[in-house]
Amino acid sequence: MAVVLIGGAVTMAAVPEPASSAGGGAMQAAKRRAPAQQFATSEEVLQFVNNYREDKKPEKVPAAVQAMVRHGLLRDPDKAGIYTGFIAGVIGSNRVRASELISGMFPMPPIEQVVLIKAIAYSGLPDWQAFMMQFVERMPARQALIRKYLYGGGKTLDQLELNDAFVIDVLWGMYFATGDEKPVIRIIGILGWAEERNDVEKLTLGAMAKWTLASNATRDKNLLDVAKEQMGHQDEKVRRQLKEVVDAAELYELAPLREAALKQIDEIKVKGPKYNRDWATWGNAGTTVLALGCVAASALGQIQFGIPCVLGGALSTAAVNYMSKPSE
Repeated sequence: MAVVLIGGAVTMAAVPEPASSAGGGAMQAAKRRAPAQQFATSEEVLQFVNNYREDKKPEKVPAAVQAMVRHGLLRDPDKAGIYTGFIAGVIGSNRVRASELISGMFPMPPIEQVVLIKAIAYSGLPDWQAFMMQFVERMPARQALIRKYLYGGGKTLDQLELNDAFVIDVLWGMYFATGDEKPVIRIIGILGWAEERNDVEKLTLGAMAKWTLASNATRDKNLLDVAKEQMGHQDEKVRRQLKEVVDAAELYELAPLREAALKQIDEIKVKGPKYNRDWATWGNAGTTVLALGCVAASALGQIQFGIPCVLGGALSTAAVNYMSKPSE
């Protein structure tokens, strides 16, 4: 049987060889011993991300990142917030091994390098600039972006305002990597926007925060405990929304959250041309949307898969494509 190289992968061409051939026998034995490819599907990558905080194995992260590249999960950096945050969280919580981990993520196409550059900047390491400098020569096509982060203009995660769904995604990715409550508390901090009556962008983001908190808390007791604990530390508006999140998660009744947000969005949309224009701009701005397949899996009782509601890296979810659909 002949060996053929196709797209970088070694495959066995259908060319017959004598069964008695020593070379053929050795090849068949090697084939039987060959391990299955790590992260062969995007679902396996998502499973790894979702389980990582419970079983941290940073040595597997470079292979996971290579799989993200292979499966096209980083191809649109603006929609890869969860992976950006996840990589950032792994780098930030493994300072001693950071250089080794980053190095193992190469080679990486120029587009996907945007995700890595942001992840290094968002890592929270006090000397993240030094780590980025180590890899400047390996990312020649991204010199302008690297200079932006190194010499001004590029913001770290702590400096980013929660005025974009991408940032919510990054915070969730950071939580999946670390299990740290800090990114969750930042998301909780904008829950009050779910009561917004005049600003459709804030309402959208507040609804996203509320949905993702409730949806993930149904599967994550630690997350539910954080939500309960924060009831004593937030203002009245946020506490009202937190109570709804906790109740929805404990009872697994998520549909009312969607219905309430739909009603509020409709109220804003009918207020006049300005609000309609704002909605059209926001709704078509490429913001993240709910993974409908995950909703379907939930409805079918397939939560045991443990895969977060992610579609192409977009986790923060509910308000644009999904929540703007007519209620059935």
